[in-house]
Amino acid sequence: MASAATAPPTPGSLRRIVAASLVGTTVEWYDFFLYGSAAALVFNKLFFPGSDPLVGTLLSFLTYAVGFAARPIGALVFGHYGDRLGRKKLLVLSLLMMGSATFAIGLLPTHATIGSAAPVLLTVLRLIQGFALGGEWGGAVLLVSEHGDAKRRGFWASWPQTGAPAGQLLATGVLSALTALLSDSAFEAWGWRIPFLLSGVLVILGLWIRLSVDESPVFKAALAQAALRKAAAAPAEKMPLVAVLRHHWRDVLIAMGARMAENISYYVITAFILVYATTSAGLSDQTALNAVLVASAVHFAVIPLWGALSDRVGRRPVYLLGAIGVALWMFPFFALIDSGNFGNLLLAVMVGLIFHGAMYAPQAAFFAEMFATRMRYSGASIGAQFSSVAAGAPAPLIATALLADFDSSTPISLYVIAAALLTVLAIVCAKETRSRDLTDIGPDTGRGAADAATVPSDAGGA
Repeated sequence: MASAATAPPTPGSLRRIVAASLVGTTVEWYDFFLYGSAAALVFNKLFFPGSDPLVGTLLSFLTYAVGFAARPIGALVFGHYGDRLGRKKLLVLSLLMMGSATFAIGLLPTHATIGSAAPVLLTVLRLIQGFALGGEWGGAVLLVSEHGDAKRRGFWASWPQTGAPAGQLLATGVLSALTALLSDSAFEAWGWRIPFLLSGVLVILGLWIRLSVDESPVFKAALAQAALRKAAAAPAEKMPLVAVLRHHWRDVLIAMGARMAENISYYVITAFILVYATTSAGLSDQTALNAVLVASAVHFAVIPLWGALSDRVGRRPVYLLGAIGVALWMFPFFALIDSGNFGNLLLAVMVGLIFHGAMYAPQAAFFAEMFATRMRYSGASIGAQFSSVAAGAPAPLIATALLADFDSSTPISLYVIAAALLTVLAIVCAKETRSRDLTDIGPDTGRGAADAATVPSDAGGA
């Protein structure tokens, strides 16, 4: 469509849109990863005392996994209303929910103060975090994908993806500084609360930037056509979830499979490593945090590069490179950590995250290009977040349990390799999406001719 609504944004406005998505996504991932790092370092002692240290860590990671369980619900709710009301409104709401929950964790009494109510309240707040994050990702990447230049969509859409390493960098950096400045007793007594309370400041910043941008022009055009259909007494649009399951069920399965290696490898490399490096390799908390900190900075830098490469060679080749690379790196990854040397630890995490970036960078554009406009928020969110229940949620739990049972990293390596094989299979079955026009996705998305005939190509017929 050549209307003003879908005219390409100016470079300045596109940069504001990217900044709005990136800042908000960084804040949300900061909140989410902060919990994961705290779960590995202090929550086992503060909320699950009296257990064996490794058992306490398992219980702590269990509350961590609860957040993932809420993400599919968030994907369904935010996806539905994001496809009905717009991307921007839902992104503001998700940021408020995540920030409020994280700030509340910073005020939460521990087990020593209120007993078993402490882990219960912690779990409730973690559920709210997961619910909010389930709706954040889809809206953030779509806001950029639907504004940006199609020829550079992979590059521009990869910037919200850098919110993950930026959030990890911020969370790990704050924790690393506090563990360096405070004694262990001071950090456990009150220091761990500071990063959670800082979330309030970050949310205000994120809201200020996010409220300054406009709604996606592609969505506004689709909404206008939906209004015309309604005025013309055309058949009512189906609910986005129903439309996704009818027209894009294959794409949802591919997205879920594509997420397996990406999700599992990331949480093994960044969350479980804080357990493995300290308990099996004999390294300090500070050393492990510093390695993740430096590697996250490299991760941040390479994601846009991988996104730009996907614009040149396609989403599938870059994604496959990342999945195969992660699988091949797992055994060297743990061997380097076992050396007990910081340089080797840093190399292990850095290379692992570089390969992860090759999957994560093209993922935003890849998933957005799979779905039609009026079901895109639902489709991308469902595909991304439902897989997190089977992938990211249990990854630290499974890795910790395997370490406890076998006292070896070999089963953990095989676990990640199995996930990589699933991802390779999914990408092999996928179609290349690099050349698709987000304003005109029709039968080539995999829908049957009969279905496509009932669905307007530009609105997606949600």
